[in-house]
Amino acid sequence: MSLFRCPLCAAPLERGPGAYRCAGGHSFDIAREGYVHLLPPNQKHSALPGDDRDMVLSRRDFLSRGYYKPLLNTICNQLSTLPGERPVILDAGCGEGYYTAGAYQALLAAGKAPRMAGTDISKFALRTAARRERGAEFAVASSYRLPLTDGCADALLNCFSPLALEEFRRVLKPGGAFLYVVPGPRHLWEMKEILYDRPYPNEEKETPYEGFRYREILPVEETARLESREDLRNLFRMTPYFWKTPRAGAERLAALESLAVQISFRVHVFEKA
Repeated sequence: MSLFRCPLCAAPLERGPGAYRCAGGHSFDIAREGYVHLLPPNQKHSALPGDDRDMVLSRRDFLSRGYYKPLLNTICNQLSTLPGERPVILDAGCGEGYYTAGAYQALLAAGKAPRMAGTDISKFALRTAARRERGAEFAVASSYRLPLTDGCADALLNCFSPLALEEFRRVLKPGGAFLYVVPGPRHLWEMKEILYDRPYPNEEKETPYEGFRYREILPVEETARLESREDLRNLFRMTPYFWKTPRAGAERLAALESLAVQISFRVHVFEKA
């Protein structure tokens, strides 16, 4: 039986050779890459929601270079402490699957047999994610309408994606872990200094959320040296700065051949009350 449930009638889905099906007679084809589309038309706000193909490819290529490996290691270390041999983990807003695949492989290496699912609203992202890790399930879906049953997940990972707290509480088991990853105050500071005349640090705060208890906040701080214009271009394209940077700032960045930047994250670790 799949981790996913039918987005139309909420019945459990079973994965067959070419489609997911529920007892209610609904069927959802599995794409060639291995993901399934579970986003009904009435939940779509555009013809092609989510990240476009170019942004997904830029993020795939940049992350594959290992610049954010310290963050991946921190996530993997946390998830590897989950109790039980078959933990169920959801990566909500999984993008192109870098953290999903890394966590899945880390749990296998720790001797566990994880059941892992990733959801994202972008079909372009899911094409890459499903190719990256065949052992996990992937579905095009909204974080605000997750196609999973109540209380099914031992852990939920959310990296820089919409904070759909009501749905996160619904799908997590009591005592389940919620890992919420946000940028640190000076994340990519050197790049921001080039893009903007007056850059400002990201806000850092500790925010309690209803239905969750704080366990800890884990800092991730490293310096990464980007050695090519391609890496700089990919990093720029995968950030929100790409859409709101003045032309002059973008041109200054494009003229560089390398840049050392701070990599700064905060992993907020919660437990469902």
